[in-house]
Amino acid sequence: MRCHYCDEEATFAAEKGGVKVGLCTEHFRERLELISDSEELASLEEQLDVTRTD
Repeated sequence: MRCHYCDEEATFAAEKGGVKVGLCTEHFRERLELISDSEELASLEEQLDVTRTD
């Protein structure tokens, strides 16, 4: 599988509703940075009851 944003090999993949999208490490990190401070992530963490162990 290839990255959705470039032609690199996908390191990560997500699937929703039968659609699978791959991301290389660089684009995964970029996307993660964009959502890291978003309200959507805070809401998701709350729904999943995410806690850190480190």
